[in-house]
Amino acid sequence: MFKIRRKTVYIAFLILNIFVLLGGFSLRHFLSTLPPVLSLEEYLPRLTTRLFDCKGAVISEFFTERRTWVALNQTPVDLQNAFISVEDDKFFRHWGISPQGMMRAAVKNFLAGRAVQGGSTITQQLSKLIFLTQEKTFGRKIRELLLSLQIENRFSKEEILQMYLNQVYFGHGAYGASAAARIFFGKSIQDLNLAECALLAGLPRLPSYYSPFNHPDVAQNRRAVVLRRLRELKYISPEEEKLAKAAPLGVQKTPMAPTVAPYFVENIRQNLEQKYGSELLYRGGLSIYTTLDLDMQMAAERIIADALPKFDKEHGALAEALRAKEKSAARKKAGEKRFEVKPSTTITKVQAALVAIDPKSGEIRALVGGRDFTESQFNRATQAKRQPGSTFKPFVWLAALDGGFTASSIVNDLPIAFAHDGRDWKLLEGATNAFQILEATASLADGKVWVPKNYDGKFFGAVTLRRAFAYSRNIVSVRLINHLGPPKIVEWAQKLGIASALDPVLSLSLGTSVVTLLELTSAIGTFAADGIRTTPFSVTKIVDFEGKILEQTFPQESEVVNPQLNALTVNLLRAVVQEGTGHAAASLERPLGGKTGTSQDQRDLYFVGFTPDLVCGAWMGYDDFAALGKKMSSGGVLVPWWTDFMKEALKNQPVKDFTVPSGITFSKIDKLTGYLALPTCPKIILEMFKTGTEPKEFCPVDHY
Repeated sequence: MFKIRRKTVYIAFLILNIFVLLGGFSLRHFLSTLPPVLSLEEYLPRLTTRLFDCKGAVISEFFTERRTWVALNQTPVDLQNAFISVEDDKFFRHWGISPQGMMRAAVKNFLAGRAVQGGSTITQQLSKLIFLTQEKTFGRKIRELLLSLQIENRFSKEEILQMYLNQVYFGHGAYGASAAARIFFGKSIQDLNLAECALLAGLPRLPSYYSPFNHPDVAQNRRAVVLRRLRELKYISPEEEKLAKAAPLGVQKTPMAPTVAPYFVENIRQNLEQKYGSELLYRGGLSIYTTLDLDMQMAAERIIADALPKFDKEHGALAEALRAKEKSAARKKAGEKRFEVKPSTTITKVQAALVAIDPKSGEIRALVGGRDFTESQFNRATQAKRQPGSTFKPFVWLAALDGGFTASSIVNDLPIAFAHDGRDWKLLEGATNAFQILEATASLADGKVWVPKNYDGKFFGAVTLRRAFAYSRNIVSVRLINHLGPPKIVEWAQKLGIASALDPVLSLSLGTSVVTLLELTSAIGTFAADGIRTTPFSVTKIVDFEGKILEQTFPQESEVVNPQLNALTVNLLRAVVQEGTGHAAASLERPLGGKTGTSQDQRDLYFVGFTPDLVCGAWMGYDDFAALGKKMSSGGVLVPWWTDFMKEALKNQPVKDFTVPSGITFSKIDKLTGYLALPTCPKIILEMFKTGTEPKEFCPVDHY
């Protein structure tokens, strides 16, 4: 009998040791698979990065989870108490786990036949939210318990509660209590009242089921449960419970950040993701302060959205016919037997882009990169390089003024031709009409002759530099670049901010080298800034979630055009609006300068115009470089909607005039001849000159 008992004890002892060893090995295994709890000290939750416009309005957000970090001392006490009451009423007394709570929940769930109560403490929920998966296995539960003990040992209760409130999911994309306050109530977390706190505290258990948007009656009952627990635990009085219980839910579905300025936002996103990495950008809770003016941006998007369908309706069919004609001609030239192409029955959508910049600082106020970002993310304001056409002429006239010409200088707007001698293009002297040009070039091979033409096919004859610029005379532009030399034009364009490569050839004067709309707008904006070039930028400051400034941008300025020369150029640019191709913009009724542009074969329409406060460049065209239509001009098509935008953009700004520096003289000039005007001259204008360069002779023409 004694031997049997001893043997039983030995066996029991052996089994016990085996269980201890197995338990030790299992514990060691589970501990080895736990994440390092010390990482919580450097833990960065998935916070939402927000972009703000220049007035502080939210433009957009970058996030993997919509979340805003809030310190516990900024979280309402009612919200803290509500969570403790309904989720873990012994939170400040247990050491990470609650065996009693786990047993009670197990019994209630067994009796109900389903999960009606959770037994996890707030600490356990935090460990699961941050480190563990949602799988329901025994192994995961053991890890959760062990990790909870480690968290309790390392952090204070206040730190644990703070992490939990910033981590928990409330439904509808709201991660963390701050995001929930904004999404469900449209207010800051600090402004929540008792009833709102109770409603939020009841959501995390079953966010979809208790959603006040989806099931308001269920949500109201759940709020009542939370309020009752608050009263039972003496966090609130019976009277407070009664008032809060009777309060309406008060929820208002707050939409995500407005989907405006997608091209502007995407441009910033690409630049910052490359600089900071996607981890910080999408979950770092950055505050990105931009230069965008949301009111201007929304006006630009609305006006372009109205203008483009109208163009499609009026001109789209003709453009399709021209596109088909070009394809047929190309196939015929390639020697294809079947080269006939019929116009498509589907009208290709015309595209547009717009950039508005503060010329004094370089801050981008509005940017539209295309017709529809959902259809095409290609940014036609910053990425597309197209021929600017006559919009490039300000650099030619600037060089001419710098080279001794004045606004009243006379240049011939007559037929002109160039021949290539194997090295360069040479002007054919004496060939000043179509017959002479034909005779002079008869013996030259194709490709060896260049005969530039005016847009309208007409010639003004002897014309002042002012009139030639106002009416965008191509022949005059070519004569000027031939006189000054293409390298001089390239030099001036680059000084003002054209970064794209420019070919130093005669056709450069007609805008044949490709540029982006952004650089063209910024460069012409130099004239609005009194000759001071500013580098365009879109982000003023980036701040991390703790308030630390990561970077800050200040205007970069450099004087590139002296005040007198700049004023003379602005005066010519104003003539374009006052009397020339940009006259449609005169309805803005402000001091305004600008330049229209149409590229070869009407493939691109441009207008870049400016006031002392704002420079705006606009473009229209097709992505496939098809012609917009015969005799299409920016003055009749693009300038009207450009003007509509500027009216909206400047409606609350005072009217300002351009400054006139010292060293400038005004003289009354005969508009047609450029001489000092006599009372008998029919068209007299007040022209601007650098002091000492004004005409000295009176008009010799007998106008009678």
